[in-house]
Amino acid sequence: MPPSPASAPLGNPQWQHKDVNVGGVRLHVVEAGPPDGPLVVLLHGFPEFWYSWRHQIQPLADAGFRVLAPDLRGYGDSDKPSGVRSYAIERLVDDVAGLVAASGRTSAHLVGHDWGAAIAWMVANDRPEVVDRLAILNVPHPQRLVEGLRHSAEQRKKSWYIGFFQLPWLPERLIRRGDFAMLRSMLRRDPVHPGAFSPEEIEAYVDALKRPGAVTAAVNYYRAAARGMWRIRGRFRRLEMPVLVLWGDRDRYLSRAFAEPPPELVPDCRLVHFAASHWLPCDAPLEVNDELLRFLRP
Repeated sequence: MPPSPASAPLGNPQWQHKDVNVGGVRLHVVEAGPPDGPLVVLLHGFPEFWYSWRHQIQPLADAGFRVLAPDLRGYGDSDKPSGVRSYAIERLVDDVAGLVAASGRTSAHLVGHDWGAAIAWMVANDRPEVVDRLAILNVPHPQRLVEGLRHSAEQRKKSWYIGFFQLPWLPERLIRRGDFAMLRSMLRRDPVHPGAFSPEEIEAYVDALKRPGAVTAAVNYYRAAARGMWRIRGRFRRLEMPVLVLWGDRDRYLSRAFAEPPPELVPDCRLVHFAASHWLPCDAPLEVNDELLRFLRP
């Protein structure tokens, strides 16, 4: 399928854009690399879309990996089902497993940032047979995040927006206000390294979030997470696959105190710190790419 008008100007013209049905939800996916290469699935976060991996897709493809970078449900050119329940973590996990299966594979390397990392953690926990290696960028293991939200005043302060996003309609109104002025400001002033986001790149994020239903879908991730927190507590398993955690220490939203996963649950883990912001794939792309390539092709 040819790229949508919104997707066509972005990225490498050699990358393929296609739609994949994963159990009733259509995901827009960017593909690159040799079809028979080891599969790597890149999962973006809030408030982004596949384009957040623009610095990683080609280096991974050049290294021989088959790369899939989907728009998660609710984002970009993917379907945006209505209702908070549509964004429960179990459905997000099923989307990833379904995408791997639709590619003709039984497993893949998962790389996730922000919400994509939260989903990747839970795919590894709930569907470990789907995950060969797991790379996480700037999101704690779910157990550590729950601990932080319950017991750390610092983390609760950093995560104030999670509570705000539980309100009806008001978060959407604030995000849209002033032609998405909050989003533009967040991306302009947050990165540690000047120029991590060019004006054109910021506009790409804004344009993606302007799609009908996208803002509510993005906020519904947080609403569903808060309502479903009780379902994931106490069900965390020991992960046997190798895990890499990359952490930007100048993250304004997540404390570095929770970067290291619980060793009893994630025994095979390497943690790497960067003098970078929350937006690690764009803030330190060369360093991130080096670490990913070292990890994914040992």
